[in-house]
Amino acid sequence: MKRILALTIVLLALCSCGIYSFSGTSIQPDVNTITINFFENKAPKINPSLSNDLTEAIKTQFRKMTRLEQVDMDGDMEITGSIVGYDVRATAVTADEVAAQNQLTVTVKVSFADKKHPEEDFNDKTFSAYAVYDSSNSLDAVESSLCVEIIDKIVEDIFNATVAQW
Repeated sequence: MKRILALTIVLLALCSCGIYSFSGTSIQPDVNTITINFFENKAPKINPSLSNDLTEAIKTQFRKMTRLEQVDMDGDMEITGSIVGYDVRATAVTADEVAAQNQLTVTVKVSFADKKHPEEDFNDKTFSAYAVYDSSNSLDAVESSLCVEIIDKIVEDIFNATVAQW
């Protein structure tokens, strides 16, 4: 009987605070909508599908992991950003001074506004992720799979910085 009572108290405490969820988010109960703007690609080197892929991945993450309704404008929360870097560089060099591995790095600048709780806002926060590939492959051959991996990392970081606050 004492266990049931203790469990009931714990469950009521979790439910009554209103901002904890089992998905790891901490969204205030009075926040109901979010606007996720298109992430424009401003990097010197352009991947034509990256902007759309990143924007859609962020929208999907919020749709799956939060209760927020996505609206085109004037959401209680708003995420705005742009891709500012898309760079390839050698990361491992052989004895013959030839690249053995290359690294693709994507850098994104994000601004977040919570209209109901402005203390959570941030501007121009930089998120970056990379993936390494063998230099025997051309970037064209591996670019799409690398971008999926990189986008997943960046989306997780953006999600955590905005609503999970980790």
